[in-house]
Amino acid sequence: MTSTSDLLTIGELATRSGLATSALRYYEELGLIHSRRTAGRQRRFARSTLRRVAFIRAAQQVGLSLDETRAALDRLPADRAPNATQWNAVARTWSHRIDQQIADLERLKRKLTGCIGCGCLSLRKCTLYNPTDTAAALGPGARYLLGDEPQSTDDST
Repeated sequence: MTSTSDLLTIGELATRSGLATSALRYYEELGLIHSRRTAGRQRRFARSTLRRVAFIRAAQQVGLSLDETRAALDRLPADRAPNATQWNAVARTWSHRIDQQIADLERLKRKLTGCIGCGCLSLRKCTLYNPTDTAAALGPGARYLLGDEPQSTDDST
């Protein structure tokens, strides 16, 4: 059982983690962290919650969504540091996701060199290259920057 000296108030957790109390309440609402309630309904967090909050922040820095973060946290013990096997399973998932993100960013970088920055979103370069806006049929947004390939036409050369 955790003694009261091993519990943190939400303000203490906020100070130690560097996050606003509103963010901590949101994480709790999402099930990313958990608290106990006192008789007066005040939140108390186990000190191990600091580790979970650090994990959440690290996941955000590498571009994981909160859903992806929750899935990773669900694979780890809630009340202690993970062992090497548990951590390696999560790390492999993160490595795959980071590799995917790097590939997406590299593709975006390559595509940006052909863009003149006019903000047209779905046009390849300008109306000369995509006069009927065929990219719009592929969906909303900057289709070619999102990974769709321009369809070749006889007049694109």
